[in-house]
Amino acid sequence: MTADFLDATRTFYDAIAEDYADRFRSEFANRPVERAVLDVFAELVGPGAEVADLGCGPGRVTGRLAALGLSVFGLDLSESMLAIARRENPGLRFVQGSMLDLEAADGALDGVLCWYSSIHTPDDRLPALFGEFRRVLRPGGRLLLAFQVGDVARRHENPWGHPVTLDFLRRRPERMTALLADAGFTLYSSTVREPDAGLGEFSPQAFLLAER
Repeated sequence: MTADFLDATRTFYDAIAEDYADRFRSEFANRPVERAVLDVFAELVGPGAEVADLGCGPGRVTGRLAALGLSVFGLDLSESMLAIARRENPGLRFVQGSMLDLEAADGALDGVLCWYSSIHTPDDRLPALFGEFRRVLRPGGRLLLAFQVGDVARRHENPWGHPVTLDFLRRRPERMTALLADAGFTLYSSTVREPDAGLGEFSPQAFLLAER
């Protein structure tokens, strides 16, 4: 496993965790498309489904999925992010780890959520990442993948005054769909919405829902 991008990602989010959590505390308030996509995912996997929120950050999406009736746990590289997730969601389970090397058994999960967490994975590691998602999903299990659309990475330097830097990779839905197909997924739906300047967005937002 390539450790450099994992270390860089962990260091970045450990540094900004509290500021990030404050900034996105009400992240779904003005995002009806995101709410709808998560509702569809929850309905498809079904009540009580075993779901992993991979790259869960401060656990906001994890908590929302739990409120929708799923049996969900969160995983993240950043222990600082996980501390916030545990603090704000005391009834849920959060573990530290890499989504490229999951401890779940083959076919153990009904659903996998990758909510803007593949955006730090290099292009050449995406096939391995999607292969790992397929491995842990049961036949018929669902994957929801969210990411920013584009061709050029956006570099975040010194966010909130912290001396850290990280590239946020943008991808094309068509390319991601092809990679998912190569990994053994069938696309169920593809949703793209335009950037919302009021939310400080610079890129369209993509949401791919696929079935193993």
